[in-house]
Amino acid sequence: MTDKPTYEELENQLAELKKQIDTFQFDAISQKAEKEKQTTELINALQEISLLNEEKGKRAAELIIANLELKFETEEKAKRAAELVIANIELVFQNEEKAKRAAELVIANKELAFQNREKEKRAAELIIANKELAFQNEEKERRTKELENVTKDLQQFAYVATHDLQEPLRMISSYI
Repeated sequence: MTDKPTYEELENQLAELKKQIDTFQFDAISQKAEKEKQTTELINALQEISLLNEEKGKRAAELIIANLELKFETEEKAKRAAELVIANIELVFQNEEKAKRAAELVIANKELAFQNREKEKRAAELIIANKELAFQNEEKERRTKELENVTKDLQQFAYVATHDLQEPLRMISSYI
């Protein structure tokens, strides 16, 4: 004979099976809830990562712009530095030219000083020559006055001598 389970045993088995099913369902629900919780956490984490990535993207874009601005400023500074180098070269050239011009002016000043000394010597010589000429003119005037006096004396003498000689000549002419 075959042993057939009894109704009670079957009920016990059924209760045991229900218990197992309940446990299994509870475990499945728990696992499902746990999975849903993990899924929610993962979704939240992904959203946070997405936000962080967006922020990193924005920050990266800002850094790219800042780098471009720095590059532009660096290029401008390099251009300005090149301009300053050229300006410094020009200033050095101008300073050299000024130094040459200053040296030329020093020489010109020495030449002018020499010329002034020569002119002063010439002026002194002319003053002496003027004094000599004035002295000579005074001497000429004095000599002229003397000559005028002598000429007057000679004229008077000639007049007197002519007058005195005319009478004897008349006498002689009357004898002839």
